[in-house]
Amino acid sequence: MTEISLTPTQILAGVGVLLVFLWVWRASVRRAKAARDAARSGARLLSLAGRVLFTAGLIVAVQWVVITHPGNPWLLLAVLGFPALFASYALTRALTVTTVDSRRDRR
Repeated sequence: MTEISLTPTQILAGVGVLLVFLWVWRASVRRAKAARDAARSGARLLSLAGRVLFTAGLIVAVQWVVITHPGNPWLLLAVLGFPALFASYALTRALTVTTVDSRRDRR
């Protein structure tokens, strides 16, 4: 049988190569995770924009019907007032500065 004999320099070089491979693999995993998160947030933005446009169209349609067929002033007030309340709530939340103190997770 033949023996495998390695010098300490060769062992150190082998360990160094393994560490470089490990480092490259972890970096590629991080890059893939960042790309996945970016793609996911872009899809969420389009989904949110679609829902906002649909809801706005629905509100405008109901308001248009009530305004073009006058009769009940309380119905007109309700149709114009409720969306204004929701819009003011959303704007207030969006413009209020809040902080979230969370621990940064390094994985």
